[in-house]
Amino acid sequence: MGLIHIEMFATLDLVGQSPGGPDEDPVGFPFGGWQAPLLDEVSGGQVGAAYEGTDALLLGRRTYDIFAAYWPHQKGGEDGEIAALFNSIPKYVASRGKPDLSWADSTQLGPDLAAEVNAIRDRHENIKVVGSLNLVQTLLREKLFDRLDLWIHPIVLGVGKKVFDGGAVPTNVTLLEPPVSSPTGTVYLRYGLAEGTPRTGDMAAPDRGVSTEA
Repeated sequence: MGLIHIEMFATLDLVGQSPGGPDEDPVGFPFGGWQAPLLDEVSGGQVGAAYEGTDALLLGRRTYDIFAAYWPHQKGGEDGEIAALFNSIPKYVASRGKPDLSWADSTQLGPDLAAEVNAIRDRHENIKVVGSLNLVQTLLREKLFDRLDLWIHPIVLGVGKKVFDGGAVPTNVTLLEPPVSSPTGTVYLRYGLAEGTPRTGDMAAPDRGVSTEA
């Protein structure tokens, strides 16, 4: 069974809205494109490596529309390799509306997201979810993911849609590899979904070695 990988770029206060450009989600959000000044060779290389082996994309409607307007027209250059990948693999779109599926090999998912995700897992090995914040929040809430690649950038915006909204549920994840930081201060964290829900403890308990004496 294939794996659902969420690729998420976020600020220190976990805002994930419109990292790539000012036109991604311009209404009421003044910081569109906040990621661009923080890109460097290290973080760019991490992003490129994260897509190796990808054989399908799972996207929300807004991200799909942005990608469909851009990637089919990219030939060569800095984006040539990712463009060739994205243009050659199946794209699955989660939308309640009627998106224009003119991008080659695009399919709209049905209303039962859990069933559709499991069907995609049966057909592919490495499915990437890119951007698509509303979809990501649903996948996190329903635990319909296997990996979470999280790039934390060293800025605080104070406004914008956050990765974890008010509907987040208690979830355990495990760090799959050591964190990597870039020269600009971006930190890359790769997590895997783990069983169970978070436990609690008492820092003052004797076996914790914590003293409460003045």
